[in-house]
Amino acid sequence: MPARTPKYQVIADDLTTKIKDGELPAGSALPPQKELSARYGVTLATLRQALKQLEDEGLLSQEPGRGTFVYPRIKYQLTSLHGFAEDLRDQGQTVTTEILDQSIGTPPDWAALIGQDEALRLERVRLVGGRPAVHQLSWVRGTELVSADLSDLSLYAALIAKGRLVHRATEVVRPGLLAEPAAGLLRRPPGEPVLVSERVTYALDGSALVVDRATMLGSAMEIRTERAATGLSVQWSRPSA
Repeated sequence: MPARTPKYQVIADDLTTKIKDGELPAGSALPPQKELSARYGVTLATLRQALKQLEDEGLLSQEPGRGTFVYPRIKYQLTSLHGFAEDLRDQGQTVTTEILDQSIGTPPDWAALIGQDEALRLERVRLVGGRPAVHQLSWVRGTELVSADLSDLSLYAALIAKGRLVHRATEVVRPGLLAEPAAGLLRRPPGEPVLVSERVTYALDGSALVVDRATMLGSAMEIRTERAATGLSVQWSRPSA
């Protein structure tokens, strides 16, 4: 005989469905806990267990004195060349940056396009609404930004201020699983689904200016882009009899 699903899990599954279906939109407040517990016919302790699970999964945010809110989905835009924090602030998100390392080092093989024996190693964690959402490791051509304050200034803006103009970038985003050390830095368990972005930013002369690798929590991120029909080519072939 199969084991019965715990009541808190039933509640968590139901709320997850409502969030993903848009019945509980991002940023909306859940009803008070007493009302929810009565609605589900459970004790406050059982309800709080369900809410804690969804908070741990990045779907809810419990704010003392204010209530429980659906955690906003972060839209990762692929249509323009901006810094990560700039994109999120344009969406009305509160973004802070923790600098973990800002030093001179030798780029690893995956950042070899930098083409220098010494470059700036910049490791950051991006917090959205006070919660870690992205771990980002960047290798930057040159060493002039080693002492720059990049906690609130975008890397692109800092480069432009030094006369290093950003021209274009290529980016690959693929699914992955969270691993250490990023798991500890993002305060999430290893094995959780993530999106991994690998971006190369080029200067006007075609040289690689920045090579980035970012790990983004899949529970908090969605990719957005716009497509135009210009140049669209569709070929139709009739199946052979």
